[in-house]
Amino acid sequence: METLHKLHASFPWLLPLISGLMIWEALWKIIALWKAGSRKQLAWFICIAVINTAGILPIIYLIVYRKRSSKTT
Repeated sequence: METLHKLHASFPWLLPLISGLMIWEALWKIIALWKAGSRKQLAWFICIAVINTAGILPIIYLIVYRKRSSKTT
C-alpha cells in the first residue's frame, strides 16, 4: 500500500489520466452496444459486451502461467 502512495506522490496526474481513459472507453462502448443492439447484430453485441469486459486475455494469461502447485499429502 505504501508503494501506491509513493506512486501517487510521484505521478499525481496518473489517477486523472486513468479515470479519463476509463470514461472515454465506457462512452464508446455504450455507443457501440447501443448501435449493435438497435441494428439487431447479436454477435457484435455479445462480442463487445462479454469479451471486452470479461478480461479474457488476463484470464488466459493467468491460466497459462499459473504456478504449478505441489501436492502435499
